[in-house]
Amino acid sequence: MSSFDRISPLLEMFRVSTSLFHTGPLCGVTTFASQPGRGFLHVLRRGEMAVTHQGSGGRLERLQIDRPTLLFYPRPLEHAFHNAPTEDSDFACAALDFDGGRTHPIVRALPPVIVLPLADVAGLDPALQLLFEEVDQVRCGQRLVADRLFEVVLIQLLRWILDHVNELGVPSGLFTGLADARLAPLLLALHESPDQEWDLETMAREARMSRSAFAAHFKKVIGLAPGEYLTQWRLTLAQQQLRSGAPVSSVAARLGYANASSFSRVFTQHLGSSPRNWAISQSS
Repeated sequence: MSSFDRISPLLEMFRVSTSLFHTGPLCGVTTFASQPGRGFLHVLRRGEMAVTHQGSGGRLERLQIDRPTLLFYPRPLEHAFHNAPTEDSDFACAALDFDGGRTHPIVRALPPVIVLPLADVAGLDPALQLLFEEVDQVRCGQRLVADRLFEVVLIQLLRWILDHVNELGVPSGLFTGLADARLAPLLLALHESPDQEWDLETMAREARMSRSAFAAHFKKVIGLAPGEYLTQWRLTLAQQQLRSGAPVSSVAARLGYANASSFSRVFTQHLGSSPRNWAISQSS
């Protein structure tokens, strides 16, 4: 798996911008509201606090953080810090803005929250050391440098998640597929060239498996049939391109559809609106 870059293509196609917005102590209860397309990455290097957010079934979950910890909220989820870090704590927060909001592949693929002791994430400490050295001093370009360092932390975190999908209980989908040695090369090829004629035999050959073994393995690991995954990926790209103003006919051609009509039928079937009407709704 080391010969494949499984992160860069995703982040090049679907951007994530990181923006430092807080360092230092917090007073009392601090709430981070749920906003479309907005996630959060919090780093506690020293100190302790409690965190609450809505868990599965609508129940309020409370976590007690008593060691250096990273808290990653890839999806819009309101959460609050209680008894927040004091003045002698190292604490920093960044907002994450995902292009396309909830349609961003990383947002869809990850759990609502990931809480990790910093000691568990190998290789993270040098970037965090630079980050906190930067925010502790007022220098030219400080915020820009801090934003970039938070981006480095995010990429290192995503690398680590890919190598630990089973431990984290990552749901079946993009990340579990990219973590699979047989499926990762195929997914990278699908993502890069969605316009190709990807029938079951072609996909199985790319994964170096028989058709029957491939179909069963793909469904088990990713939770969708290969054809369903390809359609979902094409529609994800379609939404991105339509949002940027691309004509329907151009999007259809780029994604491998015979014509605009066939693309529109698939788009409407899955999203409940024609591509043109969907694009208008996004701009209003």
